[in-house]
Amino acid sequence: MTDTPDQEDAKDYLEVKMSSGWFMTITLASSERFDKEYVEIAKERSGQKKARFNLNPKYTRALGEALIKFADANDL
Repeated sequence: MTDTPDQEDAKDYLEVKMSSGWFMTITLASSERFDKEYVEIAKERSGQKKARFNLNPKYTRALGEALIKFADANDL
């Protein structure tokens, strides 16, 4: 995992290096339209987001724990 220090607030941005130049980025963002925060999980290559998923922040920990449980159950 790589924290990017050139971001304004490094705790709000995280990227995970994948293969072939792909990165998974996790960003805490806010919607101006709805005035709410959300967690954006995106697949990025060459600075362009190819796929993204927006998650309500209150489910972030549950998703993380579910991913760990899934990885443990499948020996990943």
